[in-house]
Amino acid sequence: MPPLFESKTMSSAPLLIRGGNAISGTLPVNPSKNAALPILAASILCGEPVTLHGIPRLSDVEVILSIVSSLGVKFAWQSEHTLTIHAPEITSVEAPYSLVSKMRASFNVMGPLLARVGEARVPQPGGCTFGVRPVDQHIKALRALGATIVENNGDFIAVRDRPFSGRFVFDLLTVGGTQNAVCAVVLGTGMVRLENCSIDTDVVDLCNFLNTLGAKIRGVGSHTLEIEGVAALTGGEYTVIPDRLEAGTYLLAAAATRGELTLTNANVDHMRALTAKLTESGVKILELDNTTIYLDARSNHLKPVSVTVSSFPGFPTDLQPMMAAYLATVSGHSRITDPVYTTRFGYSAELNRLGAKTEVLDHSILIEGSRLTGAPVKAADIRAGAALVIAASAAEGETHIEGVQYLNRGYERLVERLTSIGVHVVRDELAFAQVA
Repeated sequence: MPPLFESKTMSSAPLLIRGGNAISGTLPVNPSKNAALPILAASILCGEPVTLHGIPRLSDVEVILSIVSSLGVKFAWQSEHTLTIHAPEITSVEAPYSLVSKMRASFNVMGPLLARVGEARVPQPGGCTFGVRPVDQHIKALRALGATIVENNGDFIAVRDRPFSGRFVFDLLTVGGTQNAVCAVVLGTGMVRLENCSIDTDVVDLCNFLNTLGAKIRGVGSHTLEIEGVAALTGGEYTVIPDRLEAGTYLLAAAATRGELTLTNANVDHMRALTAKLTESGVKILELDNTTIYLDARSNHLKPVSVTVSSFPGFPTDLQPMMAAYLATVSGHSRITDPVYTTRFGYSAELNRLGAKTEVLDHSILIEGSRLTGAPVKAADIRAGAALVIAASAAEGETHIEGVQYLNRGYERLVERLTSIGVHVVRDELAFAQVA
């Protein structure tokens, strides 16, 4: 299979950011990675060609495409963000450990494999290292609906010998668990009722995608989903939603640098938990239409705020590190509490290297606004890396950021897009070559 990305685009060379320049400009929001990944996994379900618009060109997308290709799925890029995907025959039910270990979302192939061919072997997934992110809700749901699942040397071996049917109530709101269960039951002759489902934007987008292809999922956008199995899905065409996490990252970067930014191709409804907190902090936010957000943070009277992470439509855990980076630039005492991933504060020490004053206490990070200055730092996961980019953009002097391979998982053409809105950033290819 030919490479999906040019090496220059996906370079893991460290970033050099010279901060202190206010962001200014207009930026279109890229397609959502977290929505695209389960939709690509769900391509296993359909024996006819499907054209997908809004697929970001990221390393995580490369991984999920490699996984589904190993199972028999064929794909071809039609343009920068559009591909045609086709699974006329499933040739393997074993997802390769070498790929699944790279990304948690890869576990989402289990449900589609069970639906399409009645069996699956999927290793325990990998991905970012913060917190404990078990797959127990995935397994509980599939077992309750009729699958036999055993664990053998780190692999989950699942078999379905009858149509899925019945009812399952999730113990807690789970995005991936809901998605996997939905995909498992859309094919067949059974009726399934799932309760306490996640209503996250990525769950809704997956359900809308499947319904476009002929699935019968009722209650989309609510905590109760009723699914009537169908014999097969048809081909079709679908556009993935914009990336609210990328959008939030750039809004917070603009706020941290006391700049102004217009985002186009956004989904305003998906952004309100963040924009409400920015407004509370004194940032001017205007919703120009359903897809356009204007931010003006040039005020000298920005205020600290308290944030508590919760499931959608609440403040997302994936924006928590970036919010902390912004609040590190705001005079006064702020607090972010994250009961979703209670140990997701590993970035605190790296922010403090840039002059931030943060302290982790129980499930919270306490932040005292201060003057940031450049320093060498290292990203440990995607969103921690984004937080460092935001802080570095606001800091005086030069910051050297390692761990860029994590940023490549979530941010397409990061250097180019930051440069377009006034951030002084380059890749330190020479230092990277010397290390390599």
